[in-house]
Amino acid sequence: MNFIEGETILVDKPLGWTSFDVVNKIRWNLKQALNVKNIKVGHAGTLDPLATGLLILCTGKHTKKIDQIMVGMKTYTGTILLGKTTVSYDLENEYNEEFPVDHITPELLETTRKSFIGVIQQVPPIFSAKQVDGKRAYDLARAGKEFELKSNTIEIVDFKISAERFPEIDFEISCSKGTYIRSIAHDFGKLVESGGTLIALRRTQSGDSSIENAMTVDDWILKIRGPQTETT
Repeated sequence: MNFIEGETILVDKPLGWTSFDVVNKIRWNLKQALNVKNIKVGHAGTLDPLATGLLILCTGKHTKKIDQIMVGMKTYTGTILLGKTTVSYDLENEYNEEFPVDHITPELLETTRKSFIGVIQQVPPIFSAKQVDGKRAYDLARAGKEFELKSNTIEIVDFKISAERFPEIDFEISCSKGTYIRSIAHDFGKLVESGGTLIALRRTQSGDSSIENAMTVDDWILKIRGPQTETT
C-alpha cells in the first residue's frame, strides 16, 4: 500500500477512543514505518468515544476525498434505554432523571418509530462539537453555560427497532450525514412521554464502506509495520 501517495483504510474503532486517537495512532506508526517526519492522515466522519465501529481514514492525497466520502448515508446499530436521561444523552454523564415506562405499548413504540422516517428537523445535543460563537458546544456545556443550538435538517431512510429487552430498545438506523443518534435516543424518549438515553452505538456502514471490511487498530499497525511489531 502506498500511504504517502494516498490510501483509504477502514478501521473498527474501539470503545473509549476518540476518532482523533485513532488518527494519531495510525499517523505515528506510519511515520515510524515509512521513516518520514509527517504524513497526512484524516478521518471521514467522527465517532464519539462511547461508540464503536466503522471509521474511515484517508492518508496522503486521499485526504482530499474526505468531504466526498462524508456525504454518504450512515448505518448504525445500538440500544436506547427508556425511562432515564442524562444531560449528554448518552453514558458520558450519570443519569439525572427517571421517568415511568409502564404506559409504553408496542403500538406507541411503532408510531414513534415511524415518526422519525423521512426528512426531519433535529436539534444536536448540547454536548456536541457544534460551534457557538466560536466555541465548541461541549466546552460551554461542561462549563455550565446556558445556550441554544439551532435545528438541522436530516434524513432517516430506515429505522428498525426491537423491544424484546424492554425498557432497552435495540435499533438499526440508516441516516444522512449530520445525524446525532444521541438526539434520536433523547427525542424518542420524549415522544413516548418518558426519557431516553443512548447506551450503545456501533457504526456498521458509511456510504459504500462496510464494517465487514474493516480491521482493528492493532491489525492495521501490524499491516503497516510488519508482524514483529509490538501493539501494546
